[in-house]
Amino acid sequence: MSLDPAAYKPYNDPDDFIREVTDYIWVERQIGFIRDNYEPDSIVHGSYGTSTTRQEVIEGCLMRISKAPEHIGQAGDVIWEARGNDAFLSSHLVLSGEEGFKVVASTIANCLYRRGRMVEEWVVRDELAHALYKGLDPDEVARTKAFRGYTGSFTEAAPADVIAVGDSGPRPDDHRGEVENVLAMIQQVWNDRDLKKVDEFFVRDLSLHTVGHEHIIRPEGYRRQMLRFLDAFPGGQFEVRDIQTHDDARYGGLRIAVTWKFTGDYNGQARYGATTGKPVDVLGISQFLVQNGRIVNEVKLWDDIAIRAQINATRGDGPEPGANIY
Repeated sequence: MSLDPAAYKPYNDPDDFIREVTDYIWVERQIGFIRDNYEPDSIVHGSYGTSTTRQEVIEGCLMRISKAPEHIGQAGDVIWEARGNDAFLSSHLVLSGEEGFKVVASTIANCLYRRGRMVEEWVVRDELAHALYKGLDPDEVARTKAFRGYTGSFTEAAPADVIAVGDSGPRPDDHRGEVENVLAMIQQVWNDRDLKKVDEFFVRDLSLHTVGHEHIIRPEGYRRQMLRFLDAFPGGQFEVRDIQTHDDARYGGLRIAVTWKFTGDYNGQARYGATTGKPVDVLGISQFLVQNGRIVNEVKLWDDIAIRAQINATRGDGPEPGANIY
């Protein structure tokens, strides 16, 4: 699909656009640039709920930068795909560094830009990794966080045919075979719990980068990580909300980004304190590297601190919603 340069000007392409805009805001501290970059009624779905105004984004960025002035980010991958001829959806993996420029966590931000302006965003941050790096108790950190809840598109039913239309709108039918394979993996391994099939969809020497800044290897490592996530919500299910693909030698070839939502009752292992039997909604994003038809690498992020905060809210022992959640 041909993309009008109006979608990303004055930059070379969407990859260049995303890298530079992110640096302006988060590295050079040009927080006011958000007024030029985001629509006034821009929507951001994060791990603590949905924000619906640009002003919330400005205030949230300011508070995050002030809280960790030593923090710096750098692009690890940018997976972008056209949405019509004047818009694109990007999936931006950001490597988060702190003292000594050491990478301590990751973030993935999926942004829908139309004619150079951000209209909707889905963002997940590995806040568990930040807590562990600083030597903080994740449960204590979660008690300071307010879960507001989701509104808008993220509360609606998942798209019926996500290959054709995701939450961000109609998408090009690129790399269908590989996309169908990733979707089959999500259904069979994640939802049907056929963990043996990890061997079919992934290469033997797979790597998984996930929450807590963990780097896991081999199919058996992947299976054990899935079990650790699922045992607290044994009946939960994953739904795919959006997809984008991009093939670029710079990043190793074909990458497929998947925005997903996990919903399940907290009635299994008490990993987050006393069980409640009540549901949680978890926003997550995965980026898959596919080579020769099989998955070689996955970056899979959600906010484990936000899960704790959401569970606290269902118990009534969390702070009142209202604090900026960006």
